[in-house]
Amino acid sequence: MTLKGRTAVITGSNSGIGLGIAWELARAGADVVLNSFTDNDEDHELARTIAGETGVAARYVRADMSKGEDCRALIAEAGRCDILVNNAGIQHVAPIDEFPVEKWDAIIAINLNSAFHTTAAALPMMRKAGWGRVINIASAHGLTASPFKSAYIAAKHGLVGMTKTVALETAEEPITANAICPGYVLTPLVEAQIPATMKEYGMDRESVIRNVMLARQPSKQFATVEQLGGTAVFLCSDAAAQITGTTISVDGGWTAL
Repeated sequence: MTLKGRTAVITGSNSGIGLGIAWELARAGADVVLNSFTDNDEDHELARTIAGETGVAARYVRADMSKGEDCRALIAEAGRCDILVNNAGIQHVAPIDEFPVEKWDAIIAINLNSAFHTTAAALPMMRKAGWGRVINIASAHGLTASPFKSAYIAAKHGLVGMTKTVALETAEEPITANAICPGYVLTPLVEAQIPATMKEYGMDRESVIRNVMLARQPSKQFATVEQLGGTAVFLCSDAAAQITGTTISVDGGWTAL
């Protein structure tokens, strides 16, 4: 299976899950457009590295996913969008009666509203090309809940609902829309939290990962960015042409509980 000739736009993709997905799509042959809200040499170097190692066309486009006009401009600047991966997201933890309003607004804007804007801008391109894939990176928290994460959970539940709507609106077209729902994923950000958590709980690394960080993940193993990337590639394959409007959990059994 090859994605040669396809162009993928991945929001929030200069690190972590987004970057991992970009790499796997590029390895499958897709040209990729990376994105984040920064505009550093390192951001553009990531695109050059992907291009150099995979042979695809890769570039980086700065766009602030909290702003609808930036979201739409990203798709316009990409010029083509056969595969849209809505991955950009932020998090804040607080009781709902203490949740800062500005944090709520930012989380809803970046985690949910951005996907509306990019999808609305990308669908005409997909229809013109006669093929398309919308892949929304939701979360296990798009299917279940935890305390103190009201904005994140509201946004991810909303993203799952929007995925279903897009799938129904494109059901008779060669376009699919699905949501990937990861549990805890071993990203550089999570890796950086492990030493502090070890110190806080007085535990060794393995105990902290198993009993604290992965307390709700029955497999007691992190998902990897490569696994999420592989799932995205599968959703772009012919084998997944009739998979639309659904969620794929990559959560080590979390949502089976």
